[in-house]
Amino acid sequence: MHSEERDPSNYGPELSRRARGVELWAGLRSLGQSGIASIVERTSSYARRFATGLKAAGYEVLNDVVLNQVLVSFGTPEKTLGVIARLQTKGICWCGSTVWQGRTAMRISVSSWETTKDDVELSLGSMIEAAAE
Repeated sequence: MHSEERDPSNYGPELSRRARGVELWAGLRSLGQSGIASIVERTSSYARRFATGLKAAGYEVLNDVVLNQVLVSFGTPEKTLGVIARLQTKGICWCGSTVWQGRTAMRISVSSWETTKDDVELSLGSMIEAAAE
């Protein structure tokens, strides 16, 4: 039945994902607060490593890397999309494209608790190699 009053659950996207609380509860239950904090700190430091490595190689990091996301431009939109396509073909890691503040970028999202320093270095090398091709 439709009501004349505005029902907030029809307008909030988070309310459509109620089961997400189960994942958070399970993570906290198995890892504890310090375990979750460790994952956040580790994935954030890996994102910063991607940013510093890509900047050092001469590419433009578009965002302030404060958590686990990095947006990098390799120049023109065509060049950036080409780098992403080559990177995906290599199969070392997977990054997608995005448009942020009108700029085409590769989006690096470090989100797996299983990611290691070696994974980051291998992926970073593959990104730089794909950009140089």
